[in-house]
Amino acid sequence: MKHIVIISGKGGTGKTTLAASFCTLADNPVIVDCDVDAANMHLLLNPKITKTQDFYGGKYAFIDNSKCTNCLMCVQNCRFGAVSEAIKVNMHLCEGCGLCARLCPVKAIEMKPRLSGQWFVSQTSYGAFVHARLSPGEENSGKLVSRIKQEAFAIAKENHNSFIIADGPPGIGCPVAASLVSADLAVVVCEPTLSAIHDMKRVLSAASFMEVPCAVVLNKWNLNRENTLSVERFCSESKIPYLGRISFSTDAGKAIENRLPLTEYDNKKLMIEIKNIWTNILFYLEAEKF
Repeated sequence: MKHIVIISGKGGTGKTTLAASFCTLADNPVIVDCDVDAANMHLLLNPKITKTQDFYGGKYAFIDNSKCTNCLMCVQNCRFGAVSEAIKVNMHLCEGCGLCARLCPVKAIEMKPRLSGQWFVSQTSYGAFVHARLSPGEENSGKLVSRIKQEAFAIAKENHNSFIIADGPPGIGCPVAASLVSADLAVVVCEPTLSAIHDMKRVLSAASFMEVPCAVVLNKWNLNRENTLSVERFCSESKIPYLGRISFSTDAGKAIENRLPLTEYDNKKLMIEIKNIWTNILFYLEAEKF
């Protein structure tokens, strides 16, 4: 089983669109949407949910008013202003740090698990799909990414799947690190803009620190040929596998409007380019060049 994660240093490079296209080309993969803060892969895969689980990502302070002596230590010491003088906790302000529970002289405050969202197992036309939805303003997305990846590995092991394809989050933060754990290959999607090139280098450095092999795909390459050559030159000099280019096309937007992966939309040029990239991925994995 090979675990492939599609990441990007910044948002908007076409990462999710490419990941969904790979799912149509792989042989019965298990699919994971690790971008839990802004999950949208389900829009292209049209899943049917078969399992729903609550996710508790942190804790919040609960005050037992029958024990409270109104000493106001919790009010005075909460740096987030989450406890009012009426000795009530505003869950939207509570960060779950636990200081109030530690300071309370009569142990009237308890830290309870906080419902932060839900995660799902679904079925799609391309394979099993594990995804999640955080509630507005909730955190601990790295922990949620680890949970849904754990579920994806369990499904893949049970059904003897050959691939786990994960759509990772943008950036280099905790959710990205959680997405990269145990990956056989990180496919970094870049576009020919200065900000994307800068952030591509940052995420390559982060993946290298985690000892995860990387390869680069350049999306919308024909928007700026000079920057395209710059990316290709960087990959050559840094000895980073370069998987290929994908052309900019307005059909990409039309495919998304119709909730279809690019490989399922009527554009042969894009289909051939993405298939060639997938073939290169398989070649490198089989040749163990990473």
